[in-house]
Amino acid sequence: MAEFYENKAVEERLILVGIRTGEEDDIQGSLRELAQLVETAGGQAVGWAVQNRESAHPATYLGKGKLEEVKWQIWEQEADGVVCDDELSPAQLRNLEQALDTKVLDRTMVILDIFASRAKTREGKIQVELAQLRFRAARLVGMRNSLSRLGGGIGTRGPGETKLEVDRRRIHQRISQLKADLEDVKRHRQVARQQRSRNQVPVAAIVGYTNAGKSTLLNQLTDAELLAEDKLFATLDPATRKAELPGGGQLLITDTVGFIRKLPHHLVEAFKSTLEEAKYSDLILHVVDASSPWMEMQMHVVYDTLRQLEVQGKTIITVFNKMDKVPKDTVLKDFHSDYQVNISAETGAGLFELAALLETILRSQRVYLEKVFAYHEAGQIQRIRQSGQLLSEEYEKEGIRVKAYVPAELFSSFFAS
Repeated sequence: MAEFYENKAVEERLILVGIRTGEEDDIQGSLRELAQLVETAGGQAVGWAVQNRESAHPATYLGKGKLEEVKWQIWEQEADGVVCDDELSPAQLRNLEQALDTKVLDRTMVILDIFASRAKTREGKIQVELAQLRFRAARLVGMRNSLSRLGGGIGTRGPGETKLEVDRRRIHQRISQLKADLEDVKRHRQVARQQRSRNQVPVAAIVGYTNAGKSTLLNQLTDAELLAEDKLFATLDPATRKAELPGGGQLLITDTVGFIRKLPHHLVEAFKSTLEEAKYSDLILHVVDASSPWMEMQMHVVYDTLRQLEVQGKTIITVFNKMDKVPKDTVLKDFHSDYQVNISAETGAGLFELAALLETILRSQRVYLEKVFAYHEAGQIQRIRQSGQLLSEEYEKEGIRVKAYVPAELFSSFFAS
């Protein structure tokens, strides 16, 4: 009788290595996060090593003694490779592979690997491939002989993984093509923004550290039913959904890709059109994982990334999420935001208060309107419902008497000659 064996993907066993450059350097937290990234990418962290240095060794990242220690760990743990917590130069990558005689990855490679597996939409796939090719193009100098190792993520996912022998000219041709495709997508996104602006429906952008609960919050506020997992970068492609507020007002809410410390520059550049949703929004919902021991660092990373994107002058609501996982007497503050609210997107606690706050803020940005519309102008009331808050409508002999809060632009249009 024939025997059948189930084929299972074998998790790669990896040693994590990092450099501590000072007492204030949270290398332990950074390596724990790197372990989560490795797990998300399909690997398993089986050990780590930390070296105290003023800076990384320019040739081998680690010093000679630490290299020997890591080499022993690889043998002892039967590891398949090493992941460095920083982005390596081409020389460091090559020299480390030779010194350790094993596959070497860096933090950027792992993040790119995760993004490649998460991208589902055309825009997401273009952005990921563009980031991957820019990353490789920067490492082609002096790497031609070992180019076949450049695709060595955890597994071999992602656009471009079969193009490892391509030379710089073909890579740059592909980059130019992808940039043109991305510009086309960007134009479509701008048209969508202009349409939303014409409809005068306010927009809120959700930002936050990866795995803070952004997608869960969007699902709760809009019944979007998006994928929400307890993993880093569980969702990558942005989504915009309409939320109905308690007083009858409407709000468009856009989810954005999660931030992370040491977010690769290539990813920030490639995803700029997506991340810029925050730049063109009326409000920003900054979702924070209140249960994380690294909450303060994560908030700092989010604000630093927003500064890089030149997101300024926006009303920011800090949403402290996962409050069901912290002690009840915990007091949380964010001195960079205009408002804050405590919620649990998982249980629904605090969501009504958040929706009410959103409505209050939007009302403060609107103008009170009391006007009688002729019956042939009844279509204008639908405009008020879409972009404002309709308080009452009374049918009188002269027409429909309306009381509402509306955007200033809409208010002006009703009294334009």
